[in-house]
Amino acid sequence: MNFLETHNVVKRFGKYTALHHASIEVKKGTVFGLLGPNGAGKTTLIRIINRITAPDEGEVIFDGRPFKAEDVMRIGYLPEERGLYRKMKVGEQALYLAKLKGLNSKEARKRLEWWFRKFEIETWWSKKVEELSKGMQQKVQFICTVVHDPEFFIFDEPFSGFDPINAELLKREVLELKERGKTIIFSTHNMQSVEEICDDIALVNNGKIVLSGSVDNVRQSFDKGIVSVTVLCQAPLLPEELTMFKIVESSYENGKQYLRIEKNEGQTNRELLNLLPQHVSIYSLQEEIPSMNDIFIHTVAAQEESITMKA
Repeated sequence: MNFLETHNVVKRFGKYTALHHASIEVKKGTVFGLLGPNGAGKTTLIRIINRITAPDEGEVIFDGRPFKAEDVMRIGYLPEERGLYRKMKVGEQALYLAKLKGLNSKEARKRLEWWFRKFEIETWWSKKVEELSKGMQQKVQFICTVVHDPEFFIFDEPFSGFDPINAELLKREVLELKERGKTIIFSTHNMQSVEEICDDIALVNNGKIVLSGSVDNVRQSFDKGIVSVTVLCQAPLLPEELTMFKIVESSYENGKQYLRIEKNEGQTNRELLNLLPQHVSIYSLQEEIPSMNDIFIHTVAAQEESITMKA
């Protein structure tokens, strides 16, 4: 079941079209990666989903029906542009933002104190925001995003300003939200995080959805059937011993022959290994499935090249 859908969303700013019929489907209880280079249109789509701006064409379906203004209260939104008031004290500001999301003062303070203890930042309560580093401010804003416990979250570049330790902390929190049945849109340039966190993705470029699907299926669709095989042998294998393979790369060092082999269509790893000379021993075999980072770069570059050729 989809918790959120956008159907052929178009957004124009004057003569510039920021989104061209953008359609996505976000399944309930999953983490959906909304990816794309700077200026691709993903933040515009996020703002439409969050009712900050309206589409010129198309519609947003929220929890099975057309999106309504009151549904915004069911969303936790962490924008890329941070919005804390620098002169206010952290605790006062967090309370203010929690009450804007419908919590009364007593419940808001109770929940905020729980989150501050969890993140070990109790001593920040009376500090002014301007006294905090960018990463510390980000922790506070994350808490303000989740404190009213909504069903749906949008995290736009949540790792901005975070060191690796705090980035890992935030990843764990996102996965905990998913385990609790929350639905999450996760926009980031960190492709490793996409592989670790996201179930499905959509890649936006030049205002269009150019790639979408589950992370596993997307990676498999770019698989070129190349495997890395290392064998143990006393001397380098002779060319005539490798004629039945499509060798991409070969090297030998210290009794080990390293081979990158492109498999024939439909060929299994076992069938490939059975073709190796009997005097070698298999040391390792690894499928070379492309990373999301490689796919991101390849897809964006291919679209840019296509646009240039048409121009």
